[in-house]
Amino acid sequence: MSFDSTIQAKAIELSKLAYEMTAAAGSGHPTSAASLSHIVSVLMYKHMRWEPANPAHPSSDRLVLSEGHAVPIVYAACADLGVMIGASKDQWRPMTREDALQLRALRSPVDGHPNPVEGFPFFDAATGSLGQGLSIAAGLAAAARLDKLDKRIFCIIGDGESREGQIWEAVDFIKDHHLSAVCPIFNCNHFAQSDAVSAQQGPDITARKLEAAGFKVVVIDGHQPSQIQEALSTHAQCQFDPQAAPVAIVARTIKGWGSPSQQGQGHHGKAAEGEALAKALVELDETAKQVGALADAPLKIELMSPGKPEAPAIKAAPSFTEACKQFGLEDKILAKKKCSARRAYGIALHALGLAQGHVVALDADVKNSTFAEDFYKDETLKERFFECRIAEQNMVSVAAGLSAGGKVPFASTFAKFFTRAYDQIEMAVNSGANLKLTGSHCGITLAADGPSQMSLPDVAWFRAFSLAANKKFDPAFYILQPSDAFQAYALTLAMAEHSGPCYMRTVRADVEFLYGEADKFTLGGHEVLSEGRDLLIVASGYMVHEANKALEKLDAQGVDATLVDLYSLPFDADALLDLANENNAMILSVEDNYGGGIGSALADAVAADGGGFNLRQMYVRQTPKSARTTEDVLAAAELSADHIVQQAMSLLELSAT
Repeated sequence: MSFDSTIQAKAIELSKLAYEMTAAAGSGHPTSAASLSHIVSVLMYKHMRWEPANPAHPSSDRLVLSEGHAVPIVYAACADLGVMIGASKDQWRPMTREDALQLRALRSPVDGHPNPVEGFPFFDAATGSLGQGLSIAAGLAAAARLDKLDKRIFCIIGDGESREGQIWEAVDFIKDHHLSAVCPIFNCNHFAQSDAVSAQQGPDITARKLEAAGFKVVVIDGHQPSQIQEALSTHAQCQFDPQAAPVAIVARTIKGWGSPSQQGQGHHGKAAEGEALAKALVELDETAKQVGALADAPLKIELMSPGKPEAPAIKAAPSFTEACKQFGLEDKILAKKKCSARRAYGIALHALGLAQGHVVALDADVKNSTFAEDFYKDETLKERFFECRIAEQNMVSVAAGLSAGGKVPFASTFAKFFTRAYDQIEMAVNSGANLKLTGSHCGITLAADGPSQMSLPDVAWFRAFSLAANKKFDPAFYILQPSDAFQAYALTLAMAEHSGPCYMRTVRADVEFLYGEADKFTLGGHEVLSEGRDLLIVASGYMVHEANKALEKLDAQGVDATLVDLYSLPFDADALLDLANENNAMILSVEDNYGGGIGSALADAVAADGGGFNLRQMYVRQTPKSARTTEDVLAAAELSADHIVQQAMSLLELSAT
């Protein structure tokens, strides 16, 4: 009984601290925390292989708290164990009980950096937005396997959040990729926020769902230490057996365990304060007597193996021309002098994979359209490719996990389908993930495919991040819209070099080369394609070609226009406004998406400058329809070269001759 009684004592101790922490903060979920008190105690004090003095060690087992609002119980354990915290490794110091009581936000790992210091190396990702943690755990496990590290990834999932479809996307992904190092632990404490959970999320049905997906399921009482330890040992025994089914644990728990006054409906997300806190603490002491809680056996953490991943081979990638020759594409691309941006992305991704061992690729069942298949088809790279099927939310969170595991993940799908994963992208940014996203088939130029396949609000949404910074990246996102193959290739390489999230839009259509090997492209840059004096036209992606056609027609009308390829957001506002000043202070922006994109970015720059600029924006102003050709779609959206000419003449208050 020594093990059981000692864990019971630790569960009581941690639960009390969780109540005190949330009361001090006036925020948090102490009842959810208490439901996990035994599971966290067995994991962090007995089963996980890690070092509190070096929690970020690459060989240590990891704990992903998908049920992010239960984080006070993990913070309580970290304070008790003296886990190192600090803004940087040279500033680390052991976390104390006093640190725990100073926490101001206790609603998820993304909120809860121990104040007054920042930095908490125990957490790999923000999981406050429910349903994402199991995907992140899968990414961590995938990275560990590539690094040949013997590490386990534990993921605690709430029963209410298991309603989220992404949980089951992750379950399928784990089975598909044989990621048996992941141990999902379902915390079935019966109560959600506003009501009891559906019977569909109860422990019995959850267990049957997991079994149907091919998992070996262990159902336990989540407050019985020996059962928890046995279940975790079952996972450890099956972890490296390629024939064994992955193991999942379904734990029956009590929300507000140990404090009857905090149990039942109505206590979710409420810190117990004043008399309620005092009563909860007294009840926990009474429960300690009832369960025989007595710290009569030492709890010795099992240290992880000292191994570290080998440093990946890194060398310079070849130029676009060299890569085309290397991959036998001289006749298909170089001789024709035409290539789509998506095709160039595939070539660049393939070249990057061969040059940089930490680059991994993910795709959502469209690799033959995004051309991520170039990476997949190379047998030397295949183990670093992760097919995610039609599950974009899972793909983005897996990529965040791979980033936390030290990889540089390139995730691709149709630009339209990233819309489904906006929440996952935001949480990855909040986590500091080094994420590289490429959305193909962007904008309205798909013609017959229609608006269901067209990405139209994506530039505006990603641009919101380009306006902000987080603690790790400034800006929080670069948005890249290449207009030709040379540019798309170079920007893909630049994405890999940049430490921070990037989103690149690639068009489907083959377009003529605008650039060559001598041209250099940087994140935040732009390219002046034609210099004039009357009007500054600013475009990106496919619309650069349409604007180029308009230049000749404007010239015939006696208008001398400057054309800028604004391939990056954010951009050098001063340089763009200097160009505008050289062009009569007249600016015309042209883009193939809804508003809020480059036109709005220019408007912000103009407003901040306060100068006398005149800006007119051309973008998609109504739901587009499918059409036989790209030209038909552009004409219907009033974005063709002729429409650009009309708007330019109107802006200059000139009449066409």
